[in-house]
Amino acid sequence: MSEPISALNHASYDGIAKVTECGLQGMITLRGDLSDKVLAKAVKVATGQKIPGQREAFVNGDTGVCWMSPDELLVLVPYAEVNTKLAAMTEALGSTHSLAVNVSDARAVFSISGANAREVLGKLAPVELSAEAFQPGQIRRSRLAQVAGAFWMDDAETFRVVCFRSAADYVFKLLKVAAQPGSEVGVY
Repeated sequence: MSEPISALNHASYDGIAKVTECGLQGMITLRGDLSDKVLAKAVKVATGQKIPGQREAFVNGDTGVCWMSPDELLVLVPYAEVNTKLAAMTEALGSTHSLAVNVSDARAVFSISGANAREVLGKLAPVELSAEAFQPGQIRRSRLAQVAGAFWMDDAETFRVVCFRSAADYVFKLLKVAAQPGSEVGVY
């Protein structure tokens, strides 16, 4: 049996910010009524976090939960635990109208870190990324040039970006170009 590998096997680039493909990340898409107490309990058991509000991300390392839409969450768990966590969530949800699906292998995750991380991401996503407008604990679903993506901040100088695995090479190349030395725009 083959071992799972991430989309770009930890590819990285150092420019005005460091861009790194993060490797394997357990991800569960959970759809349902986000005000449902049964759903909230299933999320709490899997991640230790409460249900996030609109555009909130409660993430600590490789575990957390992100708001994706009024009826959708992205649940993050360690990759090795995703099947166990999904089974526990499915059992906890019982007959509650919901859908929980392992999407780990359909996604790629990147880190953009350093003092110019906002500058790099700001070149690709039509989102206000000033420190006043976007801080750790928030998430945005947007475009990364021509593809869909989502991102949040781990800390004041580190973003995590999620995209479809099929677009991983494209997104990595976009991020590399945006992080080229000498490409600072000075907006953030």
